Amino acid sequence: MSSKQTVLGRVTQLAKANINALIDQAEDPQKMLDQLIRDYSNNIAEAEEAVAATIGNLRLMEQDHQEDVDAAKEWGGKALAASRKADELRSGGQTAEADRFDNLAKVALGRQLQSEKEARTAEPTIAAQTEVVGRLRTGLDQMKAKLGELKAKRDELVARAKSAQAQNRMTDAVKSIDVLDPTSELSRFEDKVRREEAKALGRQELAASSLDAQFEQLDALGDSAEIEARLAALKG
Repeated sequence: MSSKQTVLGRVTQLAKANINALIDQAEDPQKMLDQLIRDYSNNIAEAEEAVAATIGNLRLMEQDHQEDVDAAKEWGGKALAASRKADELRSGGQTAEADRFDNLAKVALGRQLQSEKEARTAEPTIAAQTEVVGRLRTGLDQMKAKLGELKAKRDELVARAKSAQAQNRMTDAVKSIDVLDPTSELSRFEDKVRREEAKALGRQELAASSLDAQFEQLDALGDSAEIEARLAALKG
């Protein structure tokens, strides 16, 4: 019995293991949890075998007890039949034969008494074993429920791990963007564009001033021609 309780104790201790601490030590949490579930399932199967053996022993004791009860009843019936036969023979004057049947009745009563004692002796053990089987059944049910919780915990932690990995990748990406700020490149490019625009304005101003000078020269030539024309008119 102690070995069977030890089996259940090992499974119970495994159920209470700190899963999160194990994950911290594992390179691949999902593989670790899958292995933990496999080990836990194997231990539950081992516990089921132990409980099945305990139940089997209980059923054997119950069968033996029932056989003792049936035997006591049967021997009681035989004792009664022998006693009645003895009474019948004694009433008929067959004393010796009556004594023989009375002796048979006594033998039957002795067997009945022995069977009753064996049945009574087994009853406390059967009661205790029945209680143990009840506790073991309850323990197994709790372990199977714990296995379901463990699987659910596995799924939850795996999902959380993947979410955390995705968040870390996003954070790393944001950090790289912060370090290599593209807006600083745009600012430098904007400065370059503004310098080019300023240069173009400068050239336009230069071109405009050159054109104005040419028109001024043209105006000057016009005035000179007008003066020469008027002078010619005076002389004429």
